[in-house]
This record gives sequence, structure tokens and C-alpha cells, in this order.
Amino acid sequence: MAKKNKTEDQFVQVEEALSKTEQFIEDNHKVLIKIVGGIITVIALVSIYKNFYIEPMEKEAQIESYMAELYFQKDSFNLALNGDGQYAGFLDVADEYGATNIGKLANYYAGLCYLNTGDYESAIEYLEKFSCDDIILTSLAKGCTGDAYMELGDRDEAMDAYKDAIDNSDNAFTAPRYMMKLAMIHELNEDFDDALELYQDIKKNYKKSREASDIEKYISRAENR
Repeated sequence: MAKKNKTEDQFVQVEEALSKTEQFIEDNHKVLIKIVGGIITVIALVSIYKNFYIEPMEKEAQIESYMAELYFQKDSFNLALNGDGQYAGFLDVADEYGATNIGKLANYYAGLCYLNTGDYESAIEYLEKFSCDDIILTSLAKGCTGDAYMELGDRDEAMDAYKDAIDNSDNAFTAPRYMMKLAMIHELNEDFDDALELYQDIKKNYKKSREASDIEKYISRAENR
């Protein structure tokens, strides 16, 4: 009997909860309709924006950036940046199509062009503008930012950028690459223990990386300083 009463009590509690919910909906149905309507409107607007604005712009940006990418592949960095008078360069693509994925990628390419032409401040500016969901590209952008700071003689900022690149992804391509560069700065600062820790980390956790192939000599050097 006690078990039956307990079950009945649970049903009563459920019914009371349902009644309260129904009463809340009844009392606030106008507000709830407005909220739901607002959500549907936002979803519809986002869909329209993507389908009728961003997607056509994405295709246009891809066409516009085609020659800039070819110039970049040929190491014609000034033409890749500024265009040739007939075709756009990465600067124009980044400026005009910044809302698209191609426009965002143009910031990355522009940063690399500036890095290769020795304009390190501009390289940092454009590399820091770049963002995307690809962890390899974002890690490379952060690492290249570190390279630009090193060229400017700013070790502290370079260290921060390399750390960001390492923390951004532990993949075997970019992580050991920037761990090596960070370790080199530690050696320049005579922080050999910190450098050794990074070298040993590469040896242990990135055995198949290019950097690991001759890591023993770096470990030996750091141990003997």
C-alpha cells in the first residue's frame, strides 16, 4: 500500500508540474510567440545572408584572387600583394571580400608576402588579422608572426607568438617546428634548461617529425652548456 501511495504521489507531482507549465504558456503565450518568431526571423536572415550574399561573393573573391595566388607561387610577392593593374592583389581581395573565407585567407597571404619582402610590421598586421577554422593555417600564421618579430629583434614578442602557435595545435607538422624556434630563443637568452626541455619534448612526443631526426645534437648542446 505504501508503495502504491508513493507512486500516486509521483503522478500527482507530475500532473502539478504539467499544469504549471500549461498555465505559464497560457499566461505568456504572446511573449513566447514573439520570442519564437524572433528566433525564426534571425535564422531566416542568416540563411538569406549566406545564400544570397556570402556565397556569390565567395565565388567572386575566388576568381579575383586567382592571379594573386599564381604570382605568390612564383615568388612575385609585390604583384601578389598589389595586383598587376588588370588583376587584383591580396590587399584588394582582403579589403573587398573580408567577410568571405577567401578574403580572410588573403590576409594570411598578404602577411606572407610582406614577410618575404621585409616589411615586418605589415606582415604582423595582416597575419594577426587572419582567422579561420584550419588549425594548421592558424598555427602557421601565429608562427610566421613570431618570425616577423624575430626579424625586428623583438625576442619577447616572438616567444609569445611561437608559444601561441604551439598551444594552438599539437600537430606533428607545426608544433615541433615552433618548439625548435622557441628553444633557439631560449638558447640566445642562455636559458639552456628551458631549451633542453623543449628538445626532449620533441624527441619524446614528435618522433616522426623532421625536427626529431637530428634532435640529439641539440639535446647534447643544451646539456653541455
